[in-house]
Amino acid sequence: MKLKRTLLTLGLAAASALTLYSCDGNDVVLFSIEDDVNLGNQVAHEVDSTYKAQGKLLERNATNQQAYTYMDRIVNRVLNSGEVQYREEFTWDVKIIKDDSQLNAFATPGGHIYVFTGLIKYLNDEDHFAGVIAHEIAHADQRHSVKQLQRQYGINLLLSIALGNNPSALKEIAGQLSGTLAGLKFSRDAETEADNFSVEYLGGTEYYACDGAAGFFIKMNEEAAQGTPPEFLSTHPNPENRIENIQQKAKEQGCSTASASDSDFTALKNALN
Repeated sequence: MKLKRTLLTLGLAAASALTLYSCDGNDVVLFSIEDDVNLGNQVAHEVDSTYKAQGKLLERNATNQQAYTYMDRIVNRVLNSGEVQYREEFTWDVKIIKDDSQLNAFATPGGHIYVFTGLIKYLNDEDHFAGVIAHEIAHADQRHSVKQLQRQYGINLLLSIALGNNPSALKEIAGQLSGTLAGLKFSRDAETEADNFSVEYLGGTEYYACDGAAGFFIKMNEEAAQGTPPEFLSTHPNPENRIENIQQKAKEQGCSTASASDSDFTALKNALN
């Protein structure tokens, strides 16, 4: 009955999409929120299994409790900003992957967030790190991953994965999201939208500098200029004037750009040493 209901919903959505489609019609999402969550759960299980087998997934146990205490404080400030659309509907958990060579983070559909230790150790400013987290939350919250996967794989294949019926395709998608394969590259419009929402999310915390993501991209651009672009840039295209756009959005929002304390982020970094 549940499958029939889902297929009926998709059929109705597909029919209505004929009138919603524009020249940029790829923004039409034929997935329900429930399917988004189910797909994310399947992908997260695959990602967890892969990195656990490699001994890289830092599980939430006594050994890593301190690191997750500080990580959760940072992430929850963003999630509880009052600006996250699917705060209650999505899972919103965060996991740390021990790989100092990866300066990256990613989010699955449905709100599973993964952060590599390489990114944590790369940054020094908590505002900048919160900006990255907010950016990744925006990709999930604005359903960018599902939109991109829908373009690439089609709705029928994604639905089969969400229902647990296509393990080979699931492995491929999990690899793309985590960057172990070619990487799931977002459009420039999606990157700009994620940047803009990061400003809104951080502004809603009334704690972090709402343009925190700009500082992160300033540091990345400096690295790229030296011929060593971080992995993040390979999966997240760098629209022109990205830093200026974030700073302009902050001005439009009228939100605070005063730096927050780095205490939680410093403690997180220390807990990983």
